[in-house]
Amino acid sequence: MTLESDRKDRIDQAGAVMLVSFSALLGLNQVLIKLVNAGLQPVFQAGLRSVCAFFPVLLFAILMKRRLDIRDGSFWFGVIAGILFAVEFVFMFVGLDYTSVARASILFYTMPLWVALGAHWLVPGERLTMRRCLGVVLAICGVCVAMSGHITTTGNQLTGDLLCLAASFLWAAIALMARTTAFSKASPEMQLLYQLGTSAPLLLVASLFFGDWLREPTVLIWSIFAFQALVVVACGFLLWFWVLSVYPASDMAVYSFLAPLFGVMFGWLILDETIDTRVILALILVSMGIVLVNLKKSVKLD
Repeated sequence: MTLESDRKDRIDQAGAVMLVSFSALLGLNQVLIKLVNAGLQPVFQAGLRSVCAFFPVLLFAILMKRRLDIRDGSFWFGVIAGILFAVEFVFMFVGLDYTSVARASILFYTMPLWVALGAHWLVPGERLTMRRCLGVVLAICGVCVAMSGHITTTGNQLTGDLLCLAASFLWAAIALMARTTAFSKASPEMQLLYQLGTSAPLLLVASLFFGDWLREPTVLIWSIFAFQALVVVACGFLLWFWVLSVYPASDMAVYSFLAPLFGVMFGWLILDETIDTRVILALILVSMGIVLVNLKKSVKLD
């Protein structure tokens, strides 16, 4: 467990490396989902990923003696968070069947903006200032730019864009629950276990309505899936929770603009996606918005 003496009052070099690495994993995650979609049905992939990530997280929590308690008033809120998590994953995984990783990353990782909007009304002391409002407006302009591109003849790209944007709303709702309800009483590991444990059966049942579970699975597809479940979800988020326990959250938030940046970059490098002027402009606007929303109050831009 993290001792109070282990806590730091600023992001040092090690913390910066870990935060950049986590953002890179988040950006890579979109590419991995799209690659595995070629071999596994998207909703089945999401459910199986929750199953495979649940047990390493549980084992870690037990070994590290984290608090795992459902009697602290968090249970039903944890279940609700898990349901939202399941629907979020349906939207995101299916959305990536239709749209590019670059567009999906820009839209999905607008989550901090919707958290800021919700916190304005729900969290005391989190009012939107002029600077934060400007950030939200810039990011919304970026979303509009991203979704204004060429739509395929079937209109599926727009469908994918809307699903990824809706997924970001649900992710923001879960984050707000963790700040405004008894869900906050659960340890970070327990919060993740609630989401994985609830979403796994829901997604597997839902996958029955989305066609065959297997498309064209190969050894490579299963290897990518294993990396995604064990490294990105289990190890990645456990690293995130550890960083949260050591470094000030207010300093960490500004790194959130890196996730869409890495998503666009990996989509170009691995999938050979075209990065046109529209995508670059949307990425710049969304990234600027995220930075403005998350800058520390000590930075006098208001």
